[in-house]
Amino acid sequence: MVYSLGYRRPSFHSGASEKSINGEPKQESIDTSVKSTSEGSMNSGIPEALSFDRIINGGTCPPCTLRDFMNYLRYIEHDAENLQFFLWARSYIKKFDSLPEGEKKLSPVWTESQAEHDVMKPPPSPRQMKVSADTADVLKGTGLDSTPRIADADEKSEKSNPFQSPSRSTRNVSEDSGTYNPTDPIPASDHSEGRASSGWPSTHQSKNTQVEVRRKAGDAYEEAGLKWQPFTIQPYRDEIARVVTVYVADGSPRQLNLSGRERTGLLHALENTTHPSALRSALISVEWSLRCQSHPNFIRWTICNGNRPRVQFARGLGIGGIVGGIVLGLLFTLSSLGRAWRVFALLLFFIGISTLIAAIKGMCVVLHGMHHRHLRPWELFNDEDDESVEMKRGDNSSESLLSNTSANSYEDEPWVAKYEKRNIIRKIFDREIWVQEPALRQIQDTIFLQAVLGALIGGAVLTAIFVAVPGGHFY
Repeated sequence: MVYSLGYRRPSFHSGASEKSINGEPKQESIDTSVKSTSEGSMNSGIPEALSFDRIINGGTCPPCTLRDFMNYLRYIEHDAENLQFFLWARSYIKKFDSLPEGEKKLSPVWTESQAEHDVMKPPPSPRQMKVSADTADVLKGTGLDSTPRIADADEKSEKSNPFQSPSRSTRNVSEDSGTYNPTDPIPASDHSEGRASSGWPSTHQSKNTQVEVRRKAGDAYEEAGLKWQPFTIQPYRDEIARVVTVYVADGSPRQLNLSGRERTGLLHALENTTHPSALRSALISVEWSLRCQSHPNFIRWTICNGNRPRVQFARGLGIGGIVGGIVLGLLFTLSSLGRAWRVFALLLFFIGISTLIAAIKGMCVVLHGMHHRHLRPWELFNDEDDESVEMKRGDNSSESLLSNTSANSYEDEPWVAKYEKRNIIRKIFDREIWVQEPALRQIQDTIFLQAVLGALIGGAVLTAIFVAVPGGHFY
């Protein structure tokens, strides 16, 4: 079974278009995507079986799983922080909704009018901006260092207030579960339905680490022109501080691609409340980027069943087949043989054109004949030990949470150097694996059928031209 013969792959979306879209248009695009998924319709070349929500909820097979999506964002699009933040926020909302009503009231809802008021505010002036860390160290102890740090004030308030209750994020880890670790580089494939420990429990975290996190979060608030400390009694305040240091603060290891106003508005909201509504503007921007840019690009990239050297090789074979058909047609036309001999050029035209059309769309017809695909470079060198480590990296445990705070860079991973050393012939004929996702195989079948029909029409036209030309009788 195939899709319509008029099927077209998802168009490539560049990140430049995001700068011209803000606010309500992004929300409308998200609503349109969700509506098309719920109706089960084809959306921009993406069937419902490969929709964004289906992938996020773990309803797809390799190579279209959540882990594959994360790998694509990390190694190809270099934008994995969007999905990591989205998954964390998604499970944070569930966790917050499960709180007792008494604790929820400690974090008031951040309304849209408050968010719009923040957006209309001018950005902080240079006088409001915090000086660099080196300059601050030089000025420390002088009369010029008169502004108290938010983190220091927070620590001082904890020491001086014996009646202050600990925040939700510093309680026993057994109370909170089901949150995606915002610093995990690659989630487990069944993470969306999994239940694992979360938060930053004090039993696994030293006091120095907590103070460092609060200090960095305080730096981010100060840089945004915010002068007073957040309410530490609110639930999950330490978790929000950690997220600020990882995703929001300027220069953070996984800084989100937010505008200056969006970032300032987000920090202002998080300074006032830990309610999930404070994340609204950032979530809209991140979800729009994932749904309307990264997800279509991921499906387009996944349709390609061969690596770049294999696809380039297939294009060369296709062009060679077409050139061979032309040469064969010319030889028969210039000879004294009958016109019927010129029909043999159709075979080369058919092979060349079909191979070229499929290769232009990123497919190798030989691999497709077996419903195989090449292993990705990062999949080639994963032995059992590496795979077990990778699964631990996708775990939601507090140990993983505390240890994996680095950026999403991969240049130092072992597979990079190993893959660069492979010669071009070995890359062309690399290891293969079966395509498990039925919807993806259906798309590839459709593209293959389009290539076959295009080759029949194109080959028939070229052959008819050679047959119609009078013979040369040169030999």
